[in-house]
Amino acid sequence: MFKSLFTKYITAFMLIIVVSFTVLAAIISTMVTNYSMQSQKTMVGHISETGTYLLTEDYFYSGDENFEEYMQSYGRTVKKSLTMLSRYTEDVVLFVTDTYGNVLATDEDAPANYIMRSIPAEVMKTINAGNNYEGTGTLDGAFEDDHLIFARPVSDADGNILGALFTCSSSQGLSIFVETMVKTIIMASLWVLLAALIAVYFISEKIIAPIKVMSRAAKSFAAGKFDVRVPVTGHDEVAELAVAFNNMATNLASFEDMRRTFLANVSHDLRTPMTTIAGFIDGILDGAIPPEKHSYYLGLIATEVRRLSRLVSSLLDISRIQAGDRKFNKTVFDISEMARLILISFEQKIDEKKLDVEFDCEEDKMLVYADRDAIYQILYNICDNAVKFSFEGGKYRISLINKDKKTFISVYNEGQGIPEADLPFVFDRFYKSDRSRGLDKTGVGLGLYIAKTIIDAHDEEIWVRSVYGEYCEFVFTLQSAHEGAVKPIKSTEESE
Repeated sequence: MFKSLFTKYITAFMLIIVVSFTVLAAIISTMVTNYSMQSQKTMVGHISETGTYLLTEDYFYSGDENFEEYMQSYGRTVKKSLTMLSRYTEDVVLFVTDTYGNVLATDEDAPANYIMRSIPAEVMKTINAGNNYEGTGTLDGAFEDDHLIFARPVSDADGNILGALFTCSSSQGLSIFVETMVKTIIMASLWVLLAALIAVYFISEKIIAPIKVMSRAAKSFAAGKFDVRVPVTGHDEVAELAVAFNNMATNLASFEDMRRTFLANVSHDLRTPMTTIAGFIDGILDGAIPPEKHSYYLGLIATEVRRLSRLVSSLLDISRIQAGDRKFNKTVFDISEMARLILISFEQKIDEKKLDVEFDCEEDKMLVYADRDAIYQILYNICDNAVKFSFEGGKYRISLINKDKKTFISVYNEGQGIPEADLPFVFDRFYKSDRSRGLDKTGVGLGLYIAKTIIDAHDEEIWVRSVYGEYCEFVFTLQSAHEGAVKPIKSTEESE
């Protein structure tokens, strides 16, 4: 029943409303009851005090005759006075008793069964002691329901107790009022509950509907279908989640395309040298290749084997990076000397393309703090690509400058360049701009991804600028070791 988020949300919200209104009704009814009871006590006390004052010798009883005889003689007048007091408010009964608790007179509205009744002795004991009595009860059946009872002694001028004036107020009206109030609160709560249920239903549906769509889309992703998108409506958190989900779907689709491209590239780059090697070996074994040409074809086989070795090495390098096993041992070395050596290593290729070479270096010796082997791998790969994709006779430039405690290494070439649409994906895994392999017959699109990963591990930056058909320039930064800029940072191996 409570498996769905929608059901849990509705149930929790309804429980909160029900509990809140229940507590609210209890608090309000208690407060109103206490206030009404206190008001009723105050009112009964004032009526009792006024009635007792009217029964003093200044108004009715002179004190020269027996109190019981006086009440029999002037009971009609007393009754009218009591009636006048009782009609100030509803549900109030007044009656006068002697010291024994016998009822001598009542107001005109009092039921007949009050007459000739005797008040309980414990009540009269309090009165005869000169004290007021206050309590709740039926006075031994005089009332059908509980009444608030307030009694004051009636005394003469000498302080002698003559009897008592009882002022009784029914609590039935208060009970009806509280009951009506509780019913009103319940009815209001039900209407609010209904309105809240409708509102929560539509709000929850609006929130949960995109989540349901995302759930179905996620199942599609699991099945390898990345073309599903979640509709984005509004600007709230759910809309932001939908946008992030769609971006994730786009990235997954991109990764899937790159994975397929990578598999195609790897399959091609594995199949081609393996086919070549197998063909040459079969030719040698079958005698199709004469013995005097064995050395030549064995050299071709060795070249293809080295190509396979480079491919496997790149794949292993990626595996180590992804597993976090690649360690970086940072040391201080001369990046300008490294760049010169790499440039010299490409002398033959540069001469073949008749490139116009420039080497711009601010200083003869430019120290940086990084992993020497990793940076050599990056710079060699970038320089190799620059030579490979340069126009014949084009400009080829390596620049090194220091700025803000950083060393900027730039490799520029005039050549095919990179299409603008491909620039955001240059450093992605398995990405290869030259899909036709017209110029790049050896790469598999892993070198720049490895370079980006290594630079990120050094907390540095790498980027590319290019105009397709004109030029391409790769730039990356390293921490400069010039003038003591290097901080005593532990190497990756030491920190672990």
